Amino acid sequence: MPTTPDGPDGSDDPDEVSGAADVADRETVPVDVSGRETRRVDVRGHPTVRVDTGPGNRATVKLPSPRRPPGHGGRAPLAVATGVATVWAALLTYVPVAAVIGLARTFEGAGGLGGAAGAGLAGWLLGHGVPLGTTIGSFGLTPLLLTLVAVWRLNRAGLHVSRAIGGRARPAMRTALTVAGSVGLAYAVLGLLAAVLVDRPGLEVSVLRAAVDFFGIGACGALVGAVRHTGALRVVARRIPPVLRHGLRTGVVGALLIAAAGAAFAGLAVAVGGAQAADIIAAYRTGVTGQAGITLVSLAYGGNAAVWAAAYLLGPGFLLGADTAVRVTEVTVGPLPTLPLLAGLPDGPMGATGALLLSVPVLAGMSAGVMLTRRLTRPRPPRPGEPAAPPPAPGWGRLCGASLIAGPVAGLVLGALAHLSAGPLGDGRLARIGPVAWQVTLVATIVVAVSAMLGALAARTFARPRRA
Repeated sequence: MPTTPDGPDGSDDPDEVSGAADVADRETVPVDVSGRETRRVDVRGHPTVRVDTGPGNRATVKLPSPRRPPGHGGRAPLAVATGVATVWAALLTYVPVAAVIGLARTFEGAGGLGGAAGAGLAGWLLGHGVPLGTTIGSFGLTPLLLTLVAVWRLNRAGLHVSRAIGGRARPAMRTALTVAGSVGLAYAVLGLLAAVLVDRPGLEVSVLRAAVDFFGIGACGALVGAVRHTGALRVVARRIPPVLRHGLRTGVVGALLIAAAGAAFAGLAVAVGGAQAADIIAAYRTGVTGQAGITLVSLAYGGNAAVWAAAYLLGPGFLLGADTAVRVTEVTVGPLPTLPLLAGLPDGPMGATGALLLSVPVLAGMSAGVMLTRRLTRPRPPRPGEPAAPPPAPGWGRLCGASLIAGPVAGLVLGALAHLSAGPLGDGRLARIGPVAWQVTLVATIVVAVSAMLGALAARTFARPRRA
């Protein structure tokens, strides 16, 4: 490989780099040279590029390589990539469910691989919000932890499909919607087949409901992964007005903080009632395998308990059957199912402690407001040749507008979680279990809007200028 000490114009400047440095795809080739200097290499008629030699007398030459033309054979067809990724995501969520339910069935002495597989399909459908019609009524209490795992795996499926079809080389939003729709359709077919296999006398499943629920969950989960790979979220975010964009983000942050507080409170309550939970598990009079299965089934409903605890902290509370209420100011319950998660229920009104509990969502909303102000006052890197200067403080109108938008956003997020976490446990008294969604939405909207505004304005008033 011939080398020339001078650049293309004959100058001796070692820092001159040709336009080939802007080529996207490059190869890294080690070149042995002597000394510590900079040389240029001309490769097969390409413009010269810089060679930086290090102390070990080895250099790295970055050579431009031709781009792959669109439609290159290395990309997989959409149908093949969708089928493989969707089936793999379904297996990774179904197999653990079948294993856990198989362990729990040993308690009833109803073992067997076939029975565990069928019961696993029923539990898998239930985890996607598909109610099961049993001899004692409709069973529709969705285990949210299983739903979360399914959405996570579908997120990965959308990401893998986008990579397989070369999503970065196509229009971002169109590619993301195409991937989401294809994964949703494939997942709907799997849900429909599962419903057909499970539906029988004594265990009724709506095939149409299964197809609709699986399509919605599959499309939403895959869309998250697709926009991550294609960058469609950045494209959409640039088109949203700044106040609306910051309000959406603050509302989601506030809702997640309240849900996290609910999860912490639920875990603490179950830990305090750990002795009672152990007595409930021991009352089933089964072996270690059966007890492990019952414990894992209870953990699958841990997400529901977190949402119920968040509704309890907000004030509306939740129901455990008809004519019941579990709130900070009231606890009215009747005979309850023997479930380990119910060991953490409060015995009665909290009194003065209840006021402290009701302040937790307020503090969460204020934290989201403080984050809003800090995000708007974050220093940006200066342009070349300009001195670094602290950014101007955000206007009062922008903070108030974003906070007011954050309230309804947080209310809708928490209301949706409350709706998903509720459901029947049969007919009669246990037909209503969980929070009332519209009550949670209304209270969360007011709490987050007011507290986020207070936190944002307080941070705007007392914060010191941040240096770059």
